[in-house]
Amino acid sequence: MNATFSPAPDPARPTPLIWALQAEKAGDNAQVDTLLEAVGLPVTVKRLRMRRRWQRGKPRFRAGLGHIDRAASDALEPPWPDMVVLSGRRLMNVALWLREQSRGRTRLVLVGRPHGHYEAFDLIIAAPQFRLPARANVINLEVPLIVPPPAAIGEAVERWRDEFAALARPITAVLVGGPTQPFRFGPDQARALIALTLAATGGAGTLYVSTSRRTPTGVVDALAAALPAGARLFRWTPEAPGNPYPALLALADRFVVTGDSASMLVEVARLGRPLAIFELPAWRGPRQLLARVLLRARALWPARLGRPQRDLTALHRVLYRLDLARPLDRGFSPPSDGAGVSAQLAEIRSRVLVLLEGSAP
Repeated sequence: MNATFSPAPDPARPTPLIWALQAEKAGDNAQVDTLLEAVGLPVTVKRLRMRRRWQRGKPRFRAGLGHIDRAASDALEPPWPDMVVLSGRRLMNVALWLREQSRGRTRLVLVGRPHGHYEAFDLIIAAPQFRLPARANVINLEVPLIVPPPAAIGEAVERWRDEFAALARPITAVLVGGPTQPFRFGPDQARALIALTLAATGGAGTLYVSTSRRTPTGVVDALAAALPAGARLFRWTPEAPGNPYPALLALADRFVVTGDSASMLVEVARLGRPLAIFELPAWRGPRQLLARVLLRARALWPARLGRPQRDLTALHRVLYRLDLARPLDRGFSPPSDGAGVSAQLAEIRSRVLVLLEGSAP
């Protein structure tokens, strides 16, 4: 896609005040950071903590701060921002409240799903798995706004370089997520993952398997039992020291990622390394059949059937089309410069700057 940058705001005018709302979800925060880095203007980060009741629950959609622990959060006080950028359901109410305080002047940019409230936001930037309908205020991304964490990768290189130098090359990183709607992921899938990975690699080099917060204990045990001699396995726990994930991003030669994790898939794709996706089977039953029927129907008639549902296979298809990944049973994608996943940042920057021009008093 060819896109041109809009000119920056007139230097004779005051610098626009942009607030980035951040809560507990690192993935949401990282996507907001990526967007604002592309815009290239100064930003004030407002870190917010939820009250205990709302750390998992979601408040009703309306302007307000009742779900925020204001004593533990950054202050929200005038001067009110020209623009607020956010991601995540719990921060929507805060953004609406801020716009009320500015008497409607503050522009709202949402990264993610609007949960049906399209009219509430000036710009919505959505990943492909959310399958949002075409609207004037929606940019449907080909690839989510997720980038590898550069600081963490740099530190990991220094810490892990010697250990990785002792491993037989090529190093194949196997990044493991866990079951999530609509995917099953149990011991049988764990064994299949290792068998397909060994077939794809021909047994050459070193397998380095890294599990994550969502990986069930039974899956980890099945992985451990299926690994060949010389393989490495990191068992994630909240207390486990030395998570190798950033080091694998920096130092592994190729990657296998389970298809349930958009964040791991996109971080590897942006690196441009050879990538294979282990596609997980879907749950089968009346509830799952109904969900698949509704998902297909919403793709045809989104305005009539309400909010879209997440479809991670849509992200898989995009990565395959861009030749940034392949299904694991077809081997690894070729190396690339990763540029194909960043093309839409220019369009996003242009739209954000236009909104800022419109927010000027």
